[in-house]
Amino acid sequence: MSNQTNIQNLRERKGRSRLGGGPERIEAQHKKGRLTARERIDLLLDKGSFRELDAFVQHRTHDFKLDSQKFMSDAVVTGWGTIEGRLVYIFSQDFTVLGGSLGEVHSEKICKIMDMAMKNGAPLIGLNDSGGARIQEGVVALGGYADIFLRNTLASGVIPQISAIMGPCAGGAVYSPALTDFIFMTRNTSYMFVTGPDVVKAVTHEDVSFEELGGANVHSEKSGVCHVAADSEADTLYLIRKLLMYLPQNNMEDPPFVPGDDPLRMDERLDTIIPADPNKPYDVKEVIRMIVDGGQFFEIHENFAANIVVGFARLGGHSVGIVANQPAVLAGVLDIDASEKGARFVRFCDSFNIPIITFEDVPGFLPGTNQEHHGIIRSGAKLLYAYCEATVPKLLVITRKAYGGAYCVMSSKHIRSDLNLAWPTAEIAVMGPDGAVSIIFRKELEKAKDWVKKKAELVAEYREKFASPYVAAERGYIDDVIEPKETRPRLINGLEMLSNKRDSNPAKKHGNIPL
Repeated sequence: MSNQTNIQNLRERKGRSRLGGGPERIEAQHKKGRLTARERIDLLLDKGSFRELDAFVQHRTHDFKLDSQKFMSDAVVTGWGTIEGRLVYIFSQDFTVLGGSLGEVHSEKICKIMDMAMKNGAPLIGLNDSGGARIQEGVVALGGYADIFLRNTLASGVIPQISAIMGPCAGGAVYSPALTDFIFMTRNTSYMFVTGPDVVKAVTHEDVSFEELGGANVHSEKSGVCHVAADSEADTLYLIRKLLMYLPQNNMEDPPFVPGDDPLRMDERLDTIIPADPNKPYDVKEVIRMIVDGGQFFEIHENFAANIVVGFARLGGHSVGIVANQPAVLAGVLDIDASEKGARFVRFCDSFNIPIITFEDVPGFLPGTNQEHHGIIRSGAKLLYAYCEATVPKLLVITRKAYGGAYCVMSSKHIRSDLNLAWPTAEIAVMGPDGAVSIIFRKELEKAKDWVKKKAELVAEYREKFASPYVAAERGYIDDVIEPKETRPRLINGLEMLSNKRDSNPAKKHGNIPL
């Protein structure tokens, strides 16, 4: 056989492998509003950068007439490429081949690419579009899932792992994404659930749709399983590209530095953004955007536990993770969901050398039997544990309230925060002045002729003597009280001062975070 014939044969084989399940199944995929595995890869990666691996690997199953469904490649496309010139490894499940089901060789292909990502220290991206375990392969398929789960766990904190749910993700298939750092979903076309609507109906007699059970809105607003939800597959893939620009390649590197905005820029609007009435809300996202580079803030978990805000931004070109209480939602209190949302984000940033900036305005933990019975103590301890454990640079700005145990939890000086700043509007106390006065001066208030006037006087006195930032500053708990407009340059200066910070925790196998 001539060289030219061999080359032609190779081209034909590659051409057939790129067709996946064939033109009819590709058309059916498009009719569902979903792209194919390779179309998604082409949209996500830099043009022409993808290099496919194991394109000719086929399933080895002979039972249940699978011999008659041999394809040039199994139901997943794997390989590597670049995003903005930086190496990433990727697998993209192909729904046109056996419904994207996972079997022996399918898992082998994914495991191989995961091992390569770990060895070479580059992010792993999984594009999930699968009907679940390949039933015809039985326990071999289940073993394949477990092989992947193990690698997800070992890679955690070593390389960034990002999952995009591009179609159905059911049963055991949900646990690999759940073990990764971030889950992206597309509204109306992607779903995650352990048991499908049919099983739910059979067991509970509850009639629910795929969307109601495990759609993007459910998981981004109620369960918190989804970190970012987008309106289209193209948007989902674009947002993954955008997220990666804030992250390092692995835990041994720093995030990319991207200079641009003036590090000395100040925004006068910050001086008046805090309302005169301490009980009146404001939007902390406005504060964040006035301070960070170019006003660009990549929010994570935007619609889940909105009383705390987390996400990525840049300050003076440095990538930072931001955690902020949100006074515009539930007055910014810490509840179960907010505590767990914040804790997970803090631990991610600490794993990947991303400094943590905290904006604090918190009246305390949310009271009530519902919170107590569902474990607010345990959940609040998770956030506390995460901040205590973190060794990356930690900078705090108290904008207004810092009350009770929540003051301790939110990156206080006592739990190894490096630079703690406060605005003149900061109130740091065991509880709010109004409540404190009602307890401390109860008898005096009962005897007062004008109860309202007397209480107002006592509240003002208490706020000045015990709740002002200068009291904490006298103790060294606050490093400086600054004008709000100074916040950006002061934080950037602090980041540069802390650029060579070295801190460590006691030698141990691992801690026991209160899960």
